[in-house]
Parts: sequence; C-alpha cells; structure tokens
Amino acid sequence: MARKYTYWISTSLLCLLYLASATFYATQGDAVRQALAALGYPGYLVPILMTVKVLGVLAILSRVNVKLSDLAYAGMFYHLLLAMSAHLHAGDYAGLPPATIGFLLLLTSFLTQNAARKTKTPNSLA
Repeated sequence: MARKYTYWISTSLLCLLYLASATFYATQGDAVRQALAALGYPGYLVPILMTVKVLGVLAILSRVNVKLSDLAYAGMFYHLLLAMSAHLHAGDYAGLPPATIGFLLLLTSFLTQNAARKTKTPNSLA
C-alpha cells in the first residue's frame, strides 16, 4: 500500500511540475527563450518543449499504451538529465534544484509504477 501512495504522490508532483513548466512556457515565452539562450539552446525549442511536456504528462497519467507511457518516462528522464547538466555547465545553480527534484520524482514514479497500476510495465526494475 505504501508503494501505491509513493507512486501516486511522486507521479502527481512530477506531472504538476511539468504542467507548471508548460504553463510558464506558454505565458512567459520571451523570458523562457532568453533563459534557454543563456543555457546555449535555440528559442525555437519553446513551443516544442511546451507541447511535449503536456503530451508526456497525458501519456503517463492515461496509460493508454504501456510502451507510450514508458517512452514518455524515457523522454522525461533525458530531458531532466540534460536540464541538470545544462544548469551545472552554465553555472546557473538556481535552476538546478527544480531539475534535480523532478529527476528524483521521475525515478520514484517509474520504479513504483507496477505496484500501483493495473497494466504492468516489463521495463521497471521493481
């Protein structure tokens, strides 16, 4: 039972983080473009990232297809890993905690998903 609660809490917080980020991208596009430029990324990534973040949340929560859900987890894994790396490399330590927290939430959610979901993934270690 504790693993189910752990899954739903970590997944909810992860999804809220991604939806808040997508909302920020939608409402503060120019500021996000400047922040991405400071990290060395092109501004045209803003609408792409915004869309992919929302679609990733939908794939994980709806779990229409386990492979699609696992693909969303993989995309978030690389996104958060690269975000942590970019913030470290740029010396932007203020941006590091959200990426690190998101990464830990992602790992927790992925590793506990089989305890909470009816359709199991063959890719989870637990």
